Amino acid sequence: MSFNHEFELLLRARYPVIYIPTREEERVEAAIVAQANGASGSRAVYIWDFVDGYQGNPNDAGFGKRNPLQALEFVEKLPIAASAILVLRDFHRFLEDAAVARKLRNLARSLKSQSKSIVIIAPQIAIPDDLSEVITVLEFPLPTASEIKVEIDRLVAAMGQSLETRVIDELVRSCQGLSLERIRRVLARAIATHGELRPDDVDLVLEEKRQTIRQTQILDFYPTTEKISDIGGLDNLKDWLLLRGGAFSERARQYGLPHPRGLLLAGIQGTGKSLTAKAIAHHWHLPLLRLDVGRLFAGLVGESESRTRQMIQLAEALAPCILWIDEIDKGFAGFDGRGDAGTASRVFGTFITWLAEKTSPVFVVATANNIQALPPEMLRKGRFDEVFFVGLPTQEERKAIFVVHLARLRAHNLKSYDLERLAYETPDFSGAEIEQMIIEAMHLGFSQNRDFTTEDILESASQLVPLAHTAKEQIKLLQEWAAAGKARSASRHGSLNSRQR
Repeated sequence: MSFNHEFELLLRARYPVIYIPTREEERVEAAIVAQANGASGSRAVYIWDFVDGYQGNPNDAGFGKRNPLQALEFVEKLPIAASAILVLRDFHRFLEDAAVARKLRNLARSLKSQSKSIVIIAPQIAIPDDLSEVITVLEFPLPTASEIKVEIDRLVAAMGQSLETRVIDELVRSCQGLSLERIRRVLARAIATHGELRPDDVDLVLEEKRQTIRQTQILDFYPTTEKISDIGGLDNLKDWLLLRGGAFSERARQYGLPHPRGLLLAGIQGTGKSLTAKAIAHHWHLPLLRLDVGRLFAGLVGESESRTRQMIQLAEALAPCILWIDEIDKGFAGFDGRGDAGTASRVFGTFITWLAEKTSPVFVVATANNIQALPPEMLRKGRFDEVFFVGLPTQEERKAIFVVHLARLRAHNLKSYDLERLAYETPDFSGAEIEQMIIEAMHLGFSQNRDFTTEDILESASQLVPLAHTAKEQIKLLQEWAAAGKARSASRHGSLNSRQR
């Protein structure tokens, strides 16, 4: 349901207090005014802020200035039969005041029989518990692709330019996820730079997008250079990904294919789960957003749920994209809803409901080291397209991992390394541990003013105790979980026990 339609329904149903969390104050006010003058009947719109009081109507100009309680009393000055919308900017700052809260509850009673509504516009949700029953939250979405296209077309026409449809489509796609004000700002910057809009202005837009995402402090815009070929082994997983490489295209929509939903990569630390997330984004040419689940939780009542909704809204506005949730098991492990007023339960419920019901092309890649710590609801079919188990690399996969790292570091000298012996002599080592032993070998060679050799790598391996030995019980539980058929093996050959001699 669109914002305009839902807002109109709330007005017609005489909801007394509507709370709209958004940073796009100007845009939402324009939408409210347009709705007030719509086909369903004309309503007067009064706008108040703390500095200037009420604005627009000369008779009431300045009323309620620096007085939030008086701003509410203004409602009672209006004729009972009058239809009106009272917009209160940043009014969330005053909701904790006892007099303001009491006045709002009193007004909520009387406004049920009148054609008036109070609309609070604030950058985030901050609703005290005692007002939760009288306030209705209405989300205001970021600009749609069609709204962005209208804005770009307007700018292009004003410049007397003509751009190819392909270029406009690229600009529209790159602008998705930004507020209309930020879109206008970055496009104005592009025009100021070289006097017109150009195809390479997409890079400016992406930089603005990185700034926006950083400011949310919830998601990170992650640059990717890793390729599928940088992953040693994991052939089943790579085949699965390559098969779905074109699934976000328009041709796939015309074919009737639904958007891929996502992957849960469970397994042992250091086996390439995070690397896979980065490689997917690079291979599919999609932006990679990284979510730290811990950032969703905040101290104020209602703020955690607001952050979760904001994260979902931002990810969907940037779609198609990859949403990478690293170590999801740590974020949602073992909560029981006690001690935090059920905040963790509500955040988790919102998140998994979105996972199951989302229709937007947001491909979720979640990684987990301790699968037993995840709530069982997370593993239910429908949340992810597939659950893959990423175990310790087999001997053949270890050889491939050595090739990846040594080809990057010593491409000219790769044949001098005994790859078969290195793979054979390093059972139970993960990909991350193999990389570390090569770095140690490089330090050894560098300290002696020579290049590092196969013997140096094996010497480093002898000094390194793999996680497979220090966390043997945890890894055994993971392997038993995967062997029970609860996940698909990411590796094509080899068993869940990686020791192949």
